[in-house]
Amino acid sequence: MAGRDFSRVRRIVVKVGTSSLTDARSRLDSRKVGKLVREVMKVRRLGKEVILVSSGAIGAGLGKLGMKGRPKGLAMLQASAAVGQGILMNVYEKYFSRYGQPVAQLLLTREDFTDPVRSRNLKNTLKALEEWGVIPIVNENDSVVVEEIKVGDNDLLSAYLARASRADLLIILSDIDGLYTGDPKKSKHVKLLHEVKSFTPQLERLGGRASSQGFGGMKTKIQAARIACEAGIPVIVAKAEERDVLRRLLGGEEVGTFFVPRGWR
Repeated sequence: MAGRDFSRVRRIVVKVGTSSLTDARSRLDSRKVGKLVREVMKVRRLGKEVILVSSGAIGAGLGKLGMKGRPKGLAMLQASAAVGQGILMNVYEKYFSRYGQPVAQLLLTREDFTDPVRSRNLKNTLKALEEWGVIPIVNENDSVVVEEIKVGDNDLLSAYLARASRADLLIILSDIDGLYTGDPKKSKHVKLLHEVKSFTPQLERLGGRASSQGFGGMKTKIQAARIACEAGIPVIVAKAEERDVLRRLLGGEEVGTFFVPRGWR
């Protein structure tokens, strides 16, 4: 493969963030969810396998409970996730069922990738779902996990999942266009990096701090890109709101930031 030639890509992990699924009140936005599902189904029609890593459970829970802001307490975040996870899956089931597409829920923790037995079980489950034509919808098990409740973990989760499933491509959809040379919200003179070939200290600094919204959220995306690229998996970070973004990315269009893995040809 050369450049953005994804013609031979078969298995794709697509990660979508909370802000790309919810409205200003943290409630699930039917327009955004519908757009994502339509685009995933277009990719499926191309004969590709899709594993969807979806944030949004905590946000959906907060919206359902009528909370105006994100609580700081761990127990409240976990309870919000418990409320929101069912809402999130119900919405996905509603939209995917319009295409006759079955979906499955997988709630994972780091142990599902580090423990040999659990890792093997995960791979076997993914294989069975693929054989049945089912799209896995994956989230971190926020209701019980403690050390990984922080925002941004699904970026890392998507990279671990891409590696475990031997995916051919990881696409991280966000509320920004990709990685810039600076903060686009603070300066009009920054430029979008269309391609990244190495992970340097300077690149890490561009990610800024971890944050739930905006530019700061690039920190964990860069970390995720490094994990995937070191496993030979190309990564693209792009804006979820882009028209027909998944199909265009697979067609090789220069959308978002392309993180080039080792040995990419």
